[in-house]
Amino acid sequence: MIQSLYTYLKLLRAHQWIKNFFIFAPIFFSFNFYNIEAIVNAFYAFIGFSLIASSIYIINDWKDIHLDQQHPTKKNRPLAAGTISIRNAFITCLLLVISGFSIYLFVLEDYTASSLLAFYFLLNICYCFKLKQIAIIDVTIVAIGFVIRLFIGSIVTSIILSHWLIILTFLLALLLVLGKRRNDVLIYSETGQELRKSISGYNLEFLNTMIITIVTIIIFSYIMYTISPEIVVRNGEYMYITSLFVILGLFRYLQAIFVEKKGDSPTKLVLKDRFLQIDILCWIISFITISILKPL
Repeated sequence: MIQSLYTYLKLLRAHQWIKNFFIFAPIFFSFNFYNIEAIVNAFYAFIGFSLIASSIYIINDWKDIHLDQQHPTKKNRPLAAGTISIRNAFITCLLLVISGFSIYLFVLEDYTASSLLAFYFLLNICYCFKLKQIAIIDVTIVAIGFVIRLFIGSIVTSIILSHWLIILTFLLALLLVLGKRRNDVLIYSETGQELRKSISGYNLEFLNTMIITIVTIIIFSYIMYTISPEIVVRNGEYMYITSLFVILGLFRYLQAIFVEKKGDSPTKLVLKDRFLQIDILCWIISFITISILKPL
């Protein structure tokens, strides 16, 4: 029973749900921790979005089952390994889609957020079947998915987003997915296995240049965010100090993908890398502390 549950959690890629915490970003960055209604709505949105995201993972795994069987790590996924039948996977997928949209339509009763969720679902269906085969378009769609999470969080909590926060979310997501593409290019160069059709549109030089460029823009954008008038008024003039932890976190990520070749899964990297965990915790503590002490 426990083994079966674990297998289905692998099918749903439950560890990837960490990405959906971007739905809570408007609450965190607005320092709106006392708005219980907003937190509850964000929680429901998080659950519903996670279910829809998992349904897309199942469709993607079915579509790529033969490619995944040749991948050094993806071959252990339930569909590729044959531990879950395609029939059971599709039944699970259907239940996830029904449950996810039901939460948005009948619990949240927010048709704007529901429409945005439907757009995310359809966009990713197109991504699974065609768009992920087109270099640059593939990484852009993944990054847009993170921005959609952010907008859904803004809609269900009625919190207005900073333009800088939207830009930072897009750039950070773009950085993470480019790190994954770099790992695929390394595997292709070492084994000759083309694990995704868009790989032919990338090489290490191109990806390294893009990654370094985006890291530079992220650092600049975050500093500009911390010294923007709205943030200074709301969170205090010393918010720029938190830039230290952003820079350290980015440097650690670069070290992981360039030196240690750990670009396969940014999510697993965050869940396992102690340096990144401590750095993110320090960033959160410093962000909250500076905001609390601001009136003093």
